[in-house]
Formats: sequence, C-alpha cells, structure tokens
Amino acid sequence: MPSNPPSAGPARRSFALTGPSTKLDPRTNAVRRDIADIRLAEHVFAPHYAAPLSMVVATETVLRSERPHDSTAVAILLPDDLFEVLEYAGDDAWGIAPGHGQVGYIAAAALAPCVS
Repeated sequence: MPSNPPSAGPARRSFALTGPSTKLDPRTNAVRRDIADIRLAEHVFAPHYAAPLSMVVATETVLRSERPHDSTAVAILLPDDLFEVLEYAGDDAWGIAPGHGQVGYIAAAALAPCVS
C-alpha cells in the first residue's frame, strides 16, 4: 500500500472494508484511533471519518506531530501552502499538508479559507 492516500473520486454514500484494516503510517496518512480521512475508508476502520476541508496557510507556522505546542516539529508551513483540515481541537487544527506529505497539528489561527 502506498503511503499517500488514494485520490479523491466521485462522492459516495457508503464504504466497506473488503478485508482487514491496512496498517498505514500515521505520519503520512491522516488516520488516528478515533478519526480518519474519508479517502482512507476502504483501507482502515475508524469510529469516525472526516472529509478534508481545504484551507490555505496565512502565516508561517509549524506543523507538529502531537498537539502540545512543544512536541516534535515535522515541517514549517509557509504562507500560501495548502492544509487539509480534518479536525479542529481548541486552538489547533489536525490534518495533512499535501505539499509536504505530512500529517500533524498546526495553529488554527494560521489558516484562512482558500480563495478561488
């Protein structure tokens, strides 16, 4: 199984695993014990799935592996980088930075809506 999530296809109303959950690297796949990216629904079981909300980084920020602000820095996200939010938790957003291929937490205040 590749470490990148499958591409988003047409909207579907139901999903089903056809076998056991696949073990995915949570550093590069948006999956935790409690929630997973909906694009991974055919590969892993999670109690909840979330559709990514595309946002843009407005101010330079650190992508961290864990929620505490002193946890390991995974990447530096720059203004105009994309970030796909799967969950807001307090002042933080959890999701994936597609340009970096990394999953983690960033300050929600660093995000802005994408402008088309």
